Amino acid sequence: MRLVLTLECASSYAYDMRYFSKLQGFVYSLLKGTEYEGLHDAEGYKFFCFSNIYPPFDARAGDVRYLVISSPDGELVRVFAESLVERRGFSVGDMRFLLREIRVVKPRIGRRAALITRTPVVVRIPRRSYARYGIRSEHEFVFWRPNMPLEAFVRQLEDNLVKKFAKFTGKREADVLPLVQKLVFRKQVCNHVIVRGREMRVFGSLWEFHFSHLNDRQRRLLEFGMDAGFGERNSLGFGFVEFKTDRKKG
Repeated sequence: MRLVLTLECASSYAYDMRYFSKLQGFVYSLLKGTEYEGLHDAEGYKFFCFSNIYPPFDARAGDVRYLVISSPDGELVRVFAESLVERRGFSVGDMRFLLREIRVVKPRIGRRAALITRTPVVVRIPRRSYARYGIRSEHEFVFWRPNMPLEAFVRQLEDNLVKKFAKFTGKREADVLPLVQKLVFRKQVCNHVIVRGREMRVFGSLWEFHFSHLNDRQRRLLEFGMDAGFGERNSLGFGFVEFKTDRKKG
């Protein structure tokens, strides 16, 4: 389930390419005073994700922009919606917006689907898997990068999705794998985010995913992924995906 927010720019601004942590702070601020207030500091999966503010260009007062917040937790989506209705306007860094519309939509995947990442997918390779992929590092984990085997990205992505689904539903769907059938790499990106008060670099990548001949269980797993996010660090806004034809602008 996702909230699609239609925003009106309250003033002109230059698009801030490093506003990501500010947007994360705004999203978490919507949970203050609610039963989800402690989610920020909770361990484990948070089960929500959000897009960037798009189109990602400089804006003039009166221009229209969009923001999407998604989660498989319908109650959490309701809390986000109620908090937004109370505000009607908000700022993300120097970007100020008026909230003009909130729509609730539920993505439904058919037998075929083409998904595109709108925010980078973060995949980490743990030390125990280094030998399998020929990775050399002294660190506990490394972020997947294009010079590493594609198998490492796909395997970690699928395992992460199955684990999140099992944690949320109590059902383990490992036997629906392999899930990823065709993927197109777009580019690698590096974002600076604030984690526990410290700025850190997070490496992610942008993709297209194409699926066909999906059975019902695979469709449910992918729909869950669209709500919860692909890969890791979803509650920081990473791994937001949508149908390739969803976005008309930007």
